[in-house]
Amino acid sequence: MTGLTDGAALPDGGDAPERYTADVLVIGSGIAGCAAALAAAREGADVLVATKAERPEDAATDWAQGGIAVTQSDPEAFAADIRAAGAGETDPEAVEVLVENAREAVDDVLLDTLDVDFDTTGDDEDAPLDLGREAAHSERRILHVDAETGRHVLRPFLGHLEAHDGVELLADTAAYDLLTHEGRVHGALLETTDEERSAVPAYAGATVVATGGIGSLYRDSTNPDGATGDGIAMAALAGADVADAQYVQFHPTVFDTAAVDGDAEPFLVSEAVRGEGGVLRDGDGERFMTEVHEDAELAPRDVVARAVADAREATGEVRLDVSAVDFAEEFPGLAEKCEARGVDPADGIPVAPAEHFLCGGIDVDTRGRASLDRLFAAGECARTGVHGANRLASTSLLEGLVWGLRAGETAAGFEPEPSAVDAPEPRDSDPALPENFAHGKFHRLRDVMTDAFGLERDRESMRRASAVLRRLKGEVDAYTRTRTSRSLYELRNASVTALLIAKAAVEAEPAGTHHVVDATGETDADGGDRGDEAGSDGDEAERAAGTPER
Repeated sequence: MTGLTDGAALPDGGDAPERYTADVLVIGSGIAGCAAALAAAREGADVLVATKAERPEDAATDWAQGGIAVTQSDPEAFAADIRAAGAGETDPEAVEVLVENAREAVDDVLLDTLDVDFDTTGDDEDAPLDLGREAAHSERRILHVDAETGRHVLRPFLGHLEAHDGVELLADTAAYDLLTHEGRVHGALLETTDEERSAVPAYAGATVVATGGIGSLYRDSTNPDGATGDGIAMAALAGADVADAQYVQFHPTVFDTAAVDGDAEPFLVSEAVRGEGGVLRDGDGERFMTEVHEDAELAPRDVVARAVADAREATGEVRLDVSAVDFAEEFPGLAEKCEARGVDPADGIPVAPAEHFLCGGIDVDTRGRASLDRLFAAGECARTGVHGANRLASTSLLEGLVWGLRAGETAAGFEPEPSAVDAPEPRDSDPALPENFAHGKFHRLRDVMTDAFGLERDRESMRRASAVLRRLKGEVDAYTRTRTSRSLYELRNASVTALLIAKAAVEAEPAGTHHVVDATGETDADGGDRGDEAGSDGDEAERAAGTPER
């Protein structure tokens, strides 16, 4: 077993087997992948987890700040908040599943199994858990650990799995393609450092994709490096349905690096800060959210993000005023990050929007089943229907946990069939590409996605950008036909996912995060020609992405 939590190195490439076989293959090691692995192992399955991550912080879960929302005494209020934030586009059944299973999943896994040390209201051992409130929540219901909840969940989770006899974990191991035959998924082709071959098959009775988000498609993102839409692209190329890809959420308060000298790293300023009394002020020192929405700073994320962008454009900057908050005491981790960048929180924290979360993805049911047989998905790469057109704060960890558990439990009922499909030979007939090849193409892709599919969109720009993305993918395809490498396949996955977002955005009516304006800047209320479930059918996804290559 290769360790993620103890910093253990991968075995030499020569130690890689000719193939892996498992009852359940999980691709990804965030909260959704960990939950799927745990649930499958509990059912007695032999589980193989393959992840690009070398360290916990390579997963988006580790970066999660605010916390995890949990159903309290009024489940309907929680459901109503989710539906309201989702701008009328949520799936009622999915919302019900999340709310009904939230408490049990958190109690079972995070409290009883992992013993996560959530913040309490006092120092006594029996002190009640401290519940936070964030944007668009009507009450306090968010469990948290300072503003670093994700790392306090993921690291013990990985440690628990590493000690589990039924789980094998392969770190620093990318998945290149799904192995399919006649509509059934039989595993995936995995990266190896073996000098004789660049990939080996992993055969599995069922495959759970939990690869996270798409932050690398945008210039500014709260995601870790490597969030290239891998699972979404692999599933689409295999023929799985993808839905709601147009709904890309931007977080409104990310540290604005343009406000400081030097090469400061951005970081997310948790919504919990606004939940505790932080307010947004423009470059003239005026609070502006009270004029935008009745809930002011606690309005849905898409509303706040657009308002912050508008205020920055009009007045030059936006700062988060934390004078009403005991900032250093309540958010010591954020206070340290400000200090490291030479910012005194008393002067306000400079903020700007950045890409944060994809609300759509691989279309799955309430058990995480995708449209292809024995393919499951959970976490940000999945479209469960919970988030609709805009995600409610602090529901991503919960959704990943609930759907990961349900997907893993259901996936455990199948046996691997290695003889059912022949794994393709990796293609390495041409010399390796220059080191900066992928970097240059990624730079071009990010510019297109940020400019045309950001906070505010117009249809003509989206159509022009779609043509650029198609040409870019064609260029990338020409190289993947004769070469196999992680950087090249990440670029392929990013270009496929970008095209899926573009296609869905061009065809969809405006809602939530998909904010479309006409040439005059007025909101396009009529939308475009949506067609019959445009962007949600497997054939449509394949046509947008291109022909499957393996």
